[in-house]
Amino acid sequence: MRLEELRVLLARHARDDATTAIADLLIGREVSDTTPPPSMAGTRMTLIAQGSKRLACGDQVYDYRAGQCLVASVAVPLKCDFTDATPERPVLGLCLRLQPAEVAEMMVQAPRGTVPEDTDIASPAVVFADASVELLDATVRLVRLLDQPRDRDVLAPLVKREILWRLITGHHGPTVRRIGLTDPRFSPIAEAVEWIRQNYREPFRVDELAERIGMSPSAFYRNFQAITRTTPIQYQKQIRLQEARLMLAANPKDIARIGFFVGYDSASQFSREYRRLFGAPPSQDALRFERSET
Repeated sequence: MRLEELRVLLARHARDDATTAIADLLIGREVSDTTPPPSMAGTRMTLIAQGSKRLACGDQVYDYRAGQCLVASVAVPLKCDFTDATPERPVLGLCLRLQPAEVAEMMVQAPRGTVPEDTDIASPAVVFADASVELLDATVRLVRLLDQPRDRDVLAPLVKREILWRLITGHHGPTVRRIGLTDPRFSPIAEAVEWIRQNYREPFRVDELAERIGMSPSAFYRNFQAITRTTPIQYQKQIRLQEARLMLAANPKDIARIGFFVGYDSASQFSREYRRLFGAPPSQDALRFERSET
């Protein structure tokens, strides 16, 4: 019953830009099986209410169906296929961004012994599980508030805290708790991820980045892969190419300049890696973007 109500609510409130009147809550509606570009969204919970997806994270592939919940504790590249989306029965889902400060605050405020301390740096940064009855109930009540503007500003923060509590203390707990931890093994990797994102155009050596964050190269490489499911260099490529695609959509005639701007000295390498990630060379994407503007 709760899942059916959630489907109805999401269908009513889905917008083209996915935004809602509740901060950090996004609602998605996909009506075709067209593969979108890989996502690098940050810390979040997503829940499918209708339809299914196939997600690739590194070398792992997951079938993600209605009633299941995904939690990510760091921005990792996720490639997604909508396996059964149609205009008559679209894929419907929501995303709730999880703010590290709010996770940390709840963990500090929780009564002693109520929050486990089993967060493991080697556990995946992305975890899937069926949504519990309690989590699904709280999620439905949050989305209901979109129809209740008088109550929304007061109650939405409270319901979001309940959702966060269900996540912290449930099956997704180790991954969610890691978002708010200052674990000395995790914090350097988060620092490295942020450095790469801020300096994605610049070449770097893995051993130099490891030294920057105070880890040995071998420990840094091992822990970076454990969290992001990719290598530091591949992570940088993902960011470069996604930035390039955004720029190409805005300026489809500047392929060479865009490749150089995001850090590629070789136009052929840029084209080759772009095609490998997005399934088409930048020239083909540019032509499609130009046509969509006319």
